[in-house]
Amino acid sequence: MDKNPREYENEAKRRWGGSAAWREYESREPGSAEAEGLMKIFSKLGGLRHEPAESPAVREAVAELRDYISANYYTCTPEILRGLGQMYVSDPRFKENIDKAGGPGTAEFAARAIELNSGS
Repeated sequence: MDKNPREYENEAKRRWGGSAAWREYESREPGSAEAEGLMKIFSKLGGLRHEPAESPAVREAVAELRDYISANYYTCTPEILRGLGQMYVSDPRFKENIDKAGGPGTAEFAARAIELNSGS
């Protein structure tokens, strides 16, 4: 089920190519190192699955995720982060990769944690 990262990029470009976030993403040209860093955050979130989604440690991990996306991909507004959280569970490819990084149930936990902690 793994796709080549270039295939994900092409799909994202078809969907969001005209947006400001996409232009910012293209100007940064993130690669595999950034993707690995993102998966480390999901691994951390997976390790926090036993915590309440509103706990300070989980809140901190969600903030870290948002900051990481903003620093390496595009400005991650609360609205964008919530949309990503929904995509993490609705798109089987994302769910599989996130669960691979953090363990079974990590994608659902991350989505719930993002919804509760993404701010406004």
